Amino acid sequence: MIDDIQDAEIRGLSDLYFPEEASESHSSAAGTRDAVDILLEMGKLTPEQHAHLRSSTNPVGAGLEAGLVNTDDVSEAKANLHGLEFRHIEPANVEKEAFQKLDIDFVKSAGVCPVAIEEGVLVVATNDPANIFAIEEVKRQTQMELQVVVCGQEDIETVCAAFEEGKNDYCLDDIISDIADVEVVEEQKDNFEDLEKMAGQSPVIKFVNYLISNAVREGASDIHIEPKEKFMRIRHRIDGVLFEIMQSPLKMHPAIVSRIKVMSNLDISERRLPQDGKITVIVGGRGIDLRVSTLPTNHGEKVVIRVLDSKSIIRGLEQLGMEAKIMTTFSKQISLPHGILLVTGPTGSGKSTTLYSALCQMDGNQLNLSTVEDPVEYELDFCNQVQVNEKIGLNFALALRSLLRQDPDVIMIGEIRDNETARIAVQAALTGHLVLSTLHTNDAASSITRLVNIGIDAYLIAASLNAVLAQRLVRKICPKCKEVYKVPENIHKYVKNAGVRPDELFHGTGCDCCRGSGYAGRVGIYELLVVDEKFRDMINKDSSVNNMRRAFHKSGQQSLFDDGIKKVKQGLTTIEEVLRVTEVYGKSEEEEFVENIE
Repeated sequence: MIDDIQDAEIRGLSDLYFPEEASESHSSAAGTRDAVDILLEMGKLTPEQHAHLRSSTNPVGAGLEAGLVNTDDVSEAKANLHGLEFRHIEPANVEKEAFQKLDIDFVKSAGVCPVAIEEGVLVVATNDPANIFAIEEVKRQTQMELQVVVCGQEDIETVCAAFEEGKNDYCLDDIISDIADVEVVEEQKDNFEDLEKMAGQSPVIKFVNYLISNAVREGASDIHIEPKEKFMRIRHRIDGVLFEIMQSPLKMHPAIVSRIKVMSNLDISERRLPQDGKITVIVGGRGIDLRVSTLPTNHGEKVVIRVLDSKSIIRGLEQLGMEAKIMTTFSKQISLPHGILLVTGPTGSGKSTTLYSALCQMDGNQLNLSTVEDPVEYELDFCNQVQVNEKIGLNFALALRSLLRQDPDVIMIGEIRDNETARIAVQAALTGHLVLSTLHTNDAASSITRLVNIGIDAYLIAASLNAVLAQRLVRKICPKCKEVYKVPENIHKYVKNAGVRPDELFHGTGCDCCRGSGYAGRVGIYELLVVDEKFRDMINKDSSVNNMRRAFHKSGQQSLFDDGIKKVKQGLTTIEEVLRVTEVYGKSEEEEFVENIE
């Protein structure tokens, strides 16, 4: 009797949802096979790999962790297992009418994304085709017949993010048309009350809101608002490079600047001196911090807005682009109980991202994590963060001295700038604290010489310094227009000496997705100098730049250029991009590399 009831329940569940493209033989096979078996049939796994994964409690997760398969392979295997189509879903291909059939919060939680309406049938994409209850709930809410396809979970997240950010659409031509009537004539230039009034007018507000939301949507790190002789130029810094977004009438400029000043609590009557401020806004349902800087120029005030988006910076170490060997060593370094770990590189090389990611790996519940920053760029719930304020005398040194009386375990210093800060950092490291900080040097080896130049004795550096990580950011090849290409003659010798095969060289031809640049996104390249006993002896004997660099290269550790070439071989970036960012004191690392070989 009980068996009959259980059979009836199973039949009832199976009636809820049948994949339309599945045959009877396939359905029966699905009962005995799983995604790992399908991956074997697809040729994504060898029999040996398949047998090895079978011994794991979570074969699919083990395969992903080991890098034997990727998420697309797994999603395609799920689709094949259930007799469904596998698709990549992009925001541009999702019909707005279809997406709005479901609440966006339900789409996120259920993992079922409406894609299109085709002849009265709602096409939905899911990453979990076995979740028949979610599919049935979509049927109930939409009262429509469904066609189910399978996609990656990242595709669904990308679509949701795009539709959230698109909630406040702007018609830029209409805004500019309205705001064109707002003009500051010569006689009114000193009438600051009028300026403030105009800054609050609706077209001005809409235009500034558009600038901010568009910059976040484009992934810009900075917005440049530049007055020229006859127009106002708007540029975005994307992936480290400035792109001109638009040119607008110059008469809009005073009202736009005044609106930004009002938002950031700056003095709109002061246009002769630089000013700094900050704004917190919500774009696409998440908080964005904006740092505002104004600078008087011959045609008016130039405004630069730094966009600080926590979504783009708080990442795991595995997402930074570190090679496995460097990541393992770096992870060991941040788990040490005391010493100094430096991250070096020029402005905009991703040092803050690396330090924040390192802090995220630590246990904030069991450790007292404290930071001293100027400014505090991103708020971390598990850290005690101190904002430097030079106006009241709260500098790095004073804040550090106070922190050492707060029983810290780990201290992160935004930047070592002077002798006093460096000296306190060394004292903290020698008295049992782990100190993380940044230094502006071009490579790992020269950071030791920089500390000596700041005024720290070599023996103290040798006793306290654990490791130095140097890094750069290189632009990634746009996946939409990526293709194999023939390398230009002027860099043939670098390619040859680096051991790169012609079929390993790719570039982007340029498309709408990458603004014709051939690049989309960035990835880090790294070199890690671990200070061992041999290196400590060398620091005590001769800490000159040349000697430190020579010792680093002789140690066999990977340089920035070496790591960049690995990224080239993996098809992530171009050799031109690696050459662009690895210049050291007028001579690039790859030139030194070629000279050493020759």
